[in-house]
Amino acid sequence: MTKSELVARLAAANPHLYQRDVERIVITIFEEIAAALARGDRVELRGFGAFSVKKRGARVGRNPRTGEAVDVIAKHIPYFKTGKELRERLNTDS
Repeated sequence: MTKSELVARLAAANPHLYQRDVERIVITIFEEIAAALARGDRVELRGFGAFSVKKRGARVGRNPRTGEAVDVIAKHIPYFKTGKELRERLNTDS
């Protein structure tokens, strides 16, 4: 599902809201999650999952074309861990 599809579904489910307002709400939520992660905070959505930032240390990688050793710098990466309710919902035998 793309962001525009999400906005369309939410607008259809909430006919009392304008689509532009729903779009602004969705964009604001994503921006706040990104801002919290940029600050190093953890974002937890109960029943859905948690977003956090993990640090990847520096390492020596390989150029896949030449096999040459390449230094890869340390970096921070976003990480998502699913919540228990979401995992159970995905693994039902229905």
